[in-house]
Amino acid sequence: MKRYNEIFNKEISKLLYLLLLILSPLLIHAQQAITIDTLFNQLRLHPISKADNIKILQAAAFKNIANSQLYPAIDLTGRYDYSSIPSSMYPLPPNEMLPMVQNQSIAQPFSKNIYRAGVGISMPLFVKSIFSIASQAQMMQHSAEDQQYINLLKNEAIIVSANANLIYIQQLDSSLEKKKSSLLKTKEIVAIKVNNGRSPGSVLVNINNAINEIDILKNDLALQREELIASIANLTAVRLTAAIPMIQTGTYKEGEIKALDPLRKKIEADKLAVKAEKEKLLPSLFLQGNYSSNFAKAYNNNKSINGDYTTVGVVLKVPIFSKSQYAQINKSKLEVAASQNDLDRMTLEFTVQAQQLENTLHLLENSVQLYSNSIKDKEELLEIARVSYSLDQMTIDDYLKYEDDVVLEKTKLYKTQSQIWQTLMKLAVIYGNDIQTLVQ
Repeated sequence: MKRYNEIFNKEISKLLYLLLLILSPLLIHAQQAITIDTLFNQLRLHPISKADNIKILQAAAFKNIANSQLYPAIDLTGRYDYSSIPSSMYPLPPNEMLPMVQNQSIAQPFSKNIYRAGVGISMPLFVKSIFSIASQAQMMQHSAEDQQYINLLKNEAIIVSANANLIYIQQLDSSLEKKKSSLLKTKEIVAIKVNNGRSPGSVLVNINNAINEIDILKNDLALQREELIASIANLTAVRLTAAIPMIQTGTYKEGEIKALDPLRKKIEADKLAVKAEKEKLLPSLFLQGNYSSNFAKAYNNNKSINGDYTTVGVVLKVPIFSKSQYAQINKSKLEVAASQNDLDRMTLEFTVQAQQLENTLHLLENSVQLYSNSIKDKEELLEIARVSYSLDQMTIDDYLKYEDDVVLEKTKLYKTQSQIWQTLMKLAVIYGNDIQTLVQ
């Protein structure tokens, strides 16, 4: 039975290994198929992007509501009237009333119970504020469209920055792995020296401690990596297994601060709101019409009677005094003032930030070149130190410093490269540049 289990387990292991060989290329291809454009496309399907679309539709709906006030409103009506004394079904001229009084066989259009059915129509002929309200709604729609674009750029910038940090972590992890491999080779030399009595046992402890510190750093990097992968997945529903390679295909273009376009459009909309509130104090002209068919029992001879009645009129409304409207105008003016103050404040903030980011970008690009040159020198020094230690011309502590120097310099380089991406993305958002033209 034991022999059978061993054979069974061995066959299962072979099968799993075979499946791994088959699936590995597929898994690798799946990761390689994911590009930055893939993430950007997935972002557009995310609920956060759909929320911006809904806001645009809401602004468009508000515009349609304003424009719809220019169309006639038509209502079907039904009504029952009861009065304690007979009432007229509709106005009756005196000349028509006289024959009815003289001849009681004629049903007179008076009754205590009257049933009415008809149609009513109302339509503005001239209401100036409606046009301003419609223009305000249209401007709010433009503001929502600009905000959608800026929000999309912000989220794309988050994706690129997170992926840049993933690349930084991946590169740093690789450097730490190379350092660990180097230390393991050195450990072999140390172990021989310790066994031969040429070095104390504490030297081996130092090497083991350095290797252990690398493992701790790699674990910390793995935690950071998970956070970055989760931040990308939150915006795209795509969980990466590795960083996506990126190349810079363009740079930012200076110009107007596009990030403030939504606020600029909102101020224009607020100004139109003030205009609309003022225009509500102007005279308004309305068309009103009513048609009704009336049914009742005549009060004089109890005969059934029905008659139609139609009225059409033009109504002029001239506001004389409206305290609440004056208060509303003042409120709208204060909203414009508050928005304008926000624009002035944010314009200053973005101008200063853009200038600082531009200067920082130039310094970071210069730092990349300096760090690259420094790494070459420190790697040469490390090789010299390794040989020196093997010849007992250097202590283990001094040698480990050279190992640390190389990794530290590479860390600075990788971090700087990540900071360049982040700085570039911030400038792209401020100036409203198309991020998809900057990265591939």
